[in-house]
Amino acid sequence: MNIEQARFNMIEQQIRPWEVLDQAVLQLLAIVKREDFVPPAHRALAFIDTEVPLPEGQVMLSPKVEARMLQELKVQRHESVLEVGTGSGFMAALLSHRAREVITLENRPVLAKMAIDNLRRAGIGNVEVREADGRDGLAESGPFDAIMLSGSVASVPQTLLAQLKPGGRLIAIEGAEPIMQATLYTRQASGSVAKTVLFDTVAPRLDGFAEPTRFHF
Repeated sequence: MNIEQARFNMIEQQIRPWEVLDQAVLQLLAIVKREDFVPPAHRALAFIDTEVPLPEGQVMLSPKVEARMLQELKVQRHESVLEVGTGSGFMAALLSHRAREVITLENRPVLAKMAIDNLRRAGIGNVEVREADGRDGLAESGPFDAIMLSGSVASVPQTLLAQLKPGGRLIAIEGAEPIMQATLYTRQASGSVAKTVLFDTVAPRLDGFAEPTRFHF
């Protein structure tokens, strides 16, 4: 496989048509080597329009969903970012190039170690991987300028929204199959939180977040 051609095709044929037009994001996807964050057994899937299997039944989101979420979060170089759901560390790597610092939470030890190793090999020094449950965020290290939920939840907990600075943004994929929506929350100067639905997609659940009660008749 010609890796650079495959990377180019991923960007031009999958990501750009999905309304990812921020040139800085597109350049970043050309620089950060996605294949280095994919388990060796699945490296052939690194640039395919699909979720990539990770240990313990987890996945990397598809490239176009990762790219669109990164674009919509609009992280700036002076900002601090919290990610929930580290996985292989690829999204944390992308965020690291746009932020001052990134803290990423992963509750599965195997994945936390994988991410630490991948980020170290990539020479990334402004990401801290913590082995922790992410549903309550990390209030002691907040508030944050941006929060990324790298997976889906039924709904975003208020505890996470409370950890946004004024002007801070949180992006998450909310809902239940077959209908989920990528949603952006923005904390206003008044303290209220504005909600914007961005696009429809589907993603696997993040661990530990509450599910709505289902009634059985």
